[in-house]
Amino acid sequence: MHNELKITDMQTLESSKKTIEESINPVSLDLPDFTTDSYKDAYSRINAIVIEGEQEAHDNYISIATLIPNELEELTKLARMEMKHKKGFTACGRNLGVVADMEFAKKFFSKLHGNFQVALEKGNLTTCLLIQAILIEAFAISAYNVYIRVADPFAKKITEGVVKDEYLHLNYGQEWLKENLATCKEELMEANKVNLPLIKKMLDEVADDASVLAMDKEELMEEFMIAYQDTLMEIGLDNREIARMAMAAIV
Repeated sequence: MHNELKITDMQTLESSKKTIEESINPVSLDLPDFTTDSYKDAYSRINAIVIEGEQEAHDNYISIATLIPNELEELTKLARMEMKHKKGFTACGRNLGVVADMEFAKKFFSKLHGNFQVALEKGNLTTCLLIQAILIEAFAISAYNVYIRVADPFAKKITEGVVKDEYLHLNYGQEWLKENLATCKEELMEANKVNLPLIKKMLDEVADDASVLAMDKEELMEEFMIAYQDTLMEIGLDNREIARMAMAAIV
């Protein structure tokens, strides 16, 4: 009996060891080959997008603080987090020996960037928060969650840390819009009509590169729309309003 117990314990130990090893080196996942030229070529653009996205976010939060100066400390803290993320993603590219295509990334964000700048100039805080703290953050969270499952070990660890922070940023915009919904709903819905379709176009633009990284375009869009609609619900919009806003993504 004692020997049987020991054998069982040994089997349990081996099984646990195997589970731990699989979680470190998942054999069941169909991971891409991170060393191929095609992977590195696609990664040069995807990596540039996340680096530029974090830089844009930093600049946008600093700009938003000019519209709500009493929130300067909190927004500066969020901006600093974005620069930390930028450094992390820059290290991910360096780890794979990839030079990020920053020229591509600047063009990729140019329309959203332009719309943010116009809203900032007009003092349209609701539009600025929709673009940065809702659309871009929901886009980032959904993309990072999909990427984590197929990332190289170094990038996976970095991205997991970033996602935790991004939820704080999404929450910041969500809470402000929730508190001010009575006065900002009309602008929110108008800004959504203009800017949500851009996210769909952006996803379409990088679909081929994302596919090389084993990220499916349909899954990316589905994850984004779930995150976006959940946020709108938290802000306090009803189901009909959320459905009307979501329709802008497919019109």
